[in-house]
Amino acid sequence: MKVAVFGRFYNATTTFSVDTLFRYLKKKDINAYIESHFFEIIEDSDPNKIHYLESKQFDTLDESFDLLISIGGDGTILRAITFVKDLDIPIIGINTGRLGFLATIQVSDIENALQNIIDGKYRISERSLLSIETSSKNEEIEAMNFAMNEIAVSRKNTTSMITVETHLNGEYLTSYWSDGLIISTPTGSTGYSLSCGGPVITPDTNSFVITPIAPHNLSARPLIITDSTVIQLKVSGREESHLVSLDSRIATLENGTLITIKKAPFKIKMVDLLNESFLTTLRKKLLWGEDKRN
Repeated sequence: MKVAVFGRFYNATTTFSVDTLFRYLKKKDINAYIESHFFEIIEDSDPNKIHYLESKQFDTLDESFDLLISIGGDGTILRAITFVKDLDIPIIGINTGRLGFLATIQVSDIENALQNIIDGKYRISERSLLSIETSSKNEEIEAMNFAMNEIAVSRKNTTSMITVETHLNGEYLTSYWSDGLIISTPTGSTGYSLSCGGPVITPDTNSFVITPIAPHNLSARPLIITDSTVIQLKVSGREESHLVSLDSRIATLENGTLITIKKAPFKIKMVDLLNESFLTTLRKKLLWGEDKRN
């Protein structure tokens, strides 16, 4: 088995996880590669970790890898997909963050979880992504033009609202007067969209959701659409530019730029252990249905 390991931080909350993971990979004689920047972070923080230094490093991935293990929170997994892209490499996360909705392996269960993966005791959950194109050239977006959680437009350098003119499959929907607009996948429905009043959508649903951010109109409500819909947005406002975010990556666009969002031509494979499920995570992480009567 050939495994890639990715992380973004090495501190008190991740040290034990990183140490446990690499010792177990070495014990099982698994061919482990560590992302080069993460390797440098570990080496600078703790140069005595000799068994880490025995691991090979990677800057990019190819189809020879069998698995990517993310160490961190959900944000780290969202960064990990920028390495996996359309290579069909399954991803699983060790949760050293806060909520851990995508990163489901608990620190105390690393060895057991890895053994289950080695033994084939897991499921694959395929997650839809969003892609984005803009009418004006933007190198930041073109370099990595997809997102697994959401693509959002929002105001920049102002406390004033922006107006987001929205078309679906070429037909005018409405112009949202708001702080911005979120286009979310089912995976992202438990993130930013949920915080703005959007619905929870199960990962296998063929839908996207449009959720306004602080709309100045009581009739503006989240809208669920089929994931075959082509969404076009155009922002206007008092400033000359606005922000567009792809998960945790942010770029600036000039107002009036035509933004086209649609389903990406590939999916990301997430590893689900057999004792975990989306509904289990809803109950555990978001306290879904929390009630003394239950």
